Amino acid sequence: MSRSPALHCFFLFILVTAIAALVSACGGEDPPPAVDASSKRSIAQGSLVGYAHPDREAHVWKGIPFAKPPTGERRWRAPQPPEPWEGLYEATASGEKCVQLDMADATKVVGDEDCLFLDIYAPKFSADASGEARRPVMVWIHGGGNAIGDATVYDGSRLAVEGDVIVVAIQYRLGVLGWFMHSALRASATNPDDASGNYGTLDAIRSLEWVRDNITAFGGDPGNITIFGESAGGLNVFALLLSPRANGLFHRAIAQSGVAISTALDQAEVYADEDPRQVAGSNEVLLRHLLKDGRAENRADAKRMIGQMSASEIESYLRGMPHQELLSVLEEWIGGGMYVVPQLFRDGHVISRLEPRTAFATPGEHNAVPTIAGVNREETKLFMLMISPNVSRFMGLITGIKDRRIHDLDGEYGGLLWRAEGMDGPLQAMADTGRTDVYGYRFDWDELGGFLWLDFAELLGASHALDILFVFGFTDLGTFTDNVYANPETAELLSQQMRAYWTSFAHTGDPLNGGNAELALPRWQPWSAGANGEKFLVIDTAEGGGLRMEGGVVDSPDVLSRLSDDDRVRDDEERCGIARHLTTFSAAVDPSVYESFAGGSCKQWPIEWPALPGA
Repeated sequence: MSRSPALHCFFLFILVTAIAALVSACGGEDPPPAVDASSKRSIAQGSLVGYAHPDREAHVWKGIPFAKPPTGERRWRAPQPPEPWEGLYEATASGEKCVQLDMADATKVVGDEDCLFLDIYAPKFSADASGEARRPVMVWIHGGGNAIGDATVYDGSRLAVEGDVIVVAIQYRLGVLGWFMHSALRASATNPDDASGNYGTLDAIRSLEWVRDNITAFGGDPGNITIFGESAGGLNVFALLLSPRANGLFHRAIAQSGVAISTALDQAEVYADEDPRQVAGSNEVLLRHLLKDGRAENRADAKRMIGQMSASEIESYLRGMPHQELLSVLEEWIGGGMYVVPQLFRDGHVISRLEPRTAFATPGEHNAVPTIAGVNREETKLFMLMISPNVSRFMGLITGIKDRRIHDLDGEYGGLLWRAEGMDGPLQAMADTGRTDVYGYRFDWDELGGFLWLDFAELLGASHALDILFVFGFTDLGTFTDNVYANPETAELLSQQMRAYWTSFAHTGDPLNGGNAELALPRWQPWSAGANGEKFLVIDTAEGGGLRMEGGVVDSPDVLSRLSDDDRVRDDEERCGIARHLTTFSAAVDPSVYESFAGGSCKQWPIEWPALPGA
């Protein structure tokens, strides 16, 4: 059931999938602020000026191009260095978001292909900062399933000022414009970058090259760059750790709720009816357009036609589509505008040819910089609100949970599987090589408020995306503060503690260099060095047990094994329901495993996927 844009925007805010996205999705933007002459800087492209942040002692520069527009013949090609400009560039307004489906109405396409811009937040200081006066740089990679999202809504000023760092928020191409590998495009490529299909990853690499070459003008240290990102941003952090092309461009990495995955080359061009999850590879996208344009009568006819088209014909056909048309054949698989296409291709040039876990366990096959990886305890509760039959609704409006017990079990097992793929697996692989500079965390905070009849603590728990609020210091939400935080004072303290860990790591490569008595920060032990088997830091307020080290390692098969034996699950129907959600949200659980789970009693996969076009 679809929602009105107004209701959708309200729930985007309250459910915190991207709390700042309300600014851009649900109303007009404020006019650009007045320039501040003291923010004038000179970089390779020319002179520019930003503005003074209205709430704190920070300078902000927005909408700086870090590459040529990837439009026209540069679509599905590696990003190129930007052109210089003449005169004074007023960097006071963010650039356009990258092309994506509208979160409020997935039948609409928003954004522009000319979207490779970045925003910079820095403490106020002299333009001639040098040597030890230069700050560490933290480059933020936004989330959104690599299909939606917008860097421009993340205000990094508080993190910058209180952590004494420079924060850079980047845009990158999304979905079929960011990751698209087809033999017809490779045929005309003149270098490995252009042939890779990993254009969104290459955008992130180009932004890091720009930071390396220009960040000194903003007081940043090009020799101390931390990449950090959440959800798909965390996934992209892992991808950069696996990228030979990114070697030397960053010096620390933080993956928040990411997963360490990549795609084999033989899956890049897959037809959806040849994939158990019906993922739309590049040939499937091509097929759907042939059907939509009336050039083919059915799927078999379209496949025959594709086999007969020359590489130049296919390339011309795809490149000739406006981006609105290109995205028009992609179903809304997940919700909120997100759709699934193959991404992060193991081409051996941009991304390692090895499966991620193997690459992390092999010295020389990944960028071995100090790394933090962590997850939220109940990651998937957010997504349960979109798909679970256990969520009650009235006219599309969430009214509550039918059974708290099964909702909590769903969230627990979803969190465990996310942990296996996003923390324990990759960090244990790195530690097995003898590394002592990797750190894990689990975010347990769940002290949410509510609105009207909705109890957000019950609905969301320690769910996906909540950690963003704490890392950026978004604890004063005005009218909505008490709706999101049951106790704003303890939430603010926890935010200060998290930001202290994050920025200590950016400064030194150690998330707690010697301890911090003022904020009551315990020592965060490396994954491999914790006493008594301690592996990761639990992040929570005192009411939830406080900051503390815990132990144990979870692997994906362990999660299904636990579910099989869990006597809290009453019957096979409940067991299969939880297993189905695990299969839906993670490639770590193959549909064939689901079908054999619980003695083969689970319904055949797939369940309730949209019908394929032209079937």
